[in-house]
Amino acid sequence: MAKKKLKKFAENDTFPNLFQPNYHNLLEKGFHLRGKWHREFFKNDNPIILELACGKGEYTVGLAKLHPENNYIGIDRQGARLWRGCKTSNEEKMSNVAFLRTHIQYLPQLFGENEISEIWITFPDPQPKKERKRLTSNNMIDRYVQVLKPDGIMHLKTDSEFFYDFTLEVIEENNHNILTQTRDLYSEMPQSEVASIQTYYESIWLEMGKKIHYLKYKLNPKLFQK
Repeated sequence: MAKKKLKKFAENDTFPNLFQPNYHNLLEKGFHLRGKWHREFFKNDNPIILELACGKGEYTVGLAKLHPENNYIGIDRQGARLWRGCKTSNEEKMSNVAFLRTHIQYLPQLFGENEISEIWITFPDPQPKKERKRLTSNNMIDRYVQVLKPDGIMHLKTDSEFFYDFTLEVIEENNHNILTQTRDLYSEMPQSEVASIQTYYESIWLEMGKKIHYLKYKLNPKLFQK
């Protein structure tokens, strides 16, 4: 393993806002902060917002800077990626940011019912051959409704037309409620907040002339009545 990666892993262990739960413990006991994030970690009742597959945490940190009145948690399974967001948030003493190194499938073990106010999905793997693994699939939505508030917001930002169209199909089939949609964010909504934060790879794609798609929507309330 490269020395730089090993150094990042070692530094990750020192960050007080990075949690790396053991998968077996999650399944057996659930996470120790499940249902207690407000009281025991953030020490406030402000809304908790997730960024799934957050990579380096550009959106987690960027949104937390724009909205200190909210709490943000980035989730990714790659510790070397998470290091950047952890490093920045600790250097800047950001008390409204946390990170989890784990798989997204464990959301119900990590958070309690109604504990999450919004979910951001930024440039996910389109998973062209594995529909169940797509982060806006019904399979994943089943996990989200276990932790999201009934009036919670979903955000998707992607460069993949395939993934964007798939998500629109899921929304239509399930009668979710679209609040905002665009196939060309930077042409149609250049002054919007969602356009004000760019990931590293997003800036590269924009230079290549790729269009960035964005969706903001609410899940069908009936899903929360199960």
